[in-house]
Amino acid sequence: MPASFWHNFPDLGIKKWIIISSVLFSLGLLFGVLSPGIDALTSFDSLIEMADSMATLSTFGLFFFIIINNVFKMILSFVLSPLLCIYPVLSLVMNGWIISNVGHLFAEQYSVGFFMLGILPHGVIEIPAFIIGQAAALSLGSMAIAAVFIQEKRPELFPNLRKNLKYIGIVIVLLIIAAGIEAFITPSVLNSLT
Repeated sequence: MPASFWHNFPDLGIKKWIIISSVLFSLGLLFGVLSPGIDALTSFDSLIEMADSMATLSTFGLFFFIIINNVFKMILSFVLSPLLCIYPVLSLVMNGWIISNVGHLFAEQYSVGFFMLGILPHGVIEIPAFIIGQAAALSLGSMAIAAVFIQEKRPELFPNLRKNLKYIGIVIVLLIIAAGIEAFITPSVLNSLT
């Protein structure tokens, strides 16, 4: 890596953190593609239970459930990021892995096209928002860790927090838009195919 990377670390700027987050998410996708048979069905028990409970919700109930779930997890990742950035890293890798495995299951039971139509309408907004939010969490977490060990980084912590809170605000707006698409549009698209 170039010397400028380490000189500026952890204050890399959001673009580099987005690249790092994208790589981690892609590694999860790749792991899911390369190992779709790792007892995926038992790993999805909680997802199946959540899907069953969501099926009983009204469209507006589903909309609010998705918002609360996604925003809560994004804020949790941001808040817990100073703990060695474990939560954002695991969140990126695991979400990529889950998407790959769910895609694999849908491709087996329906088709790849059915899966793509189920994920693309909202995923085109939700996945980039998720990656940007995790990038902000990694930026904050790495700066907080650096501030503990490097005295010169301590004054940079609160400006970093303020900057990343702005990104989290934008991410929350995008997650609300994606939740609207997922609750109101995606089911109609999928119902027209079944």
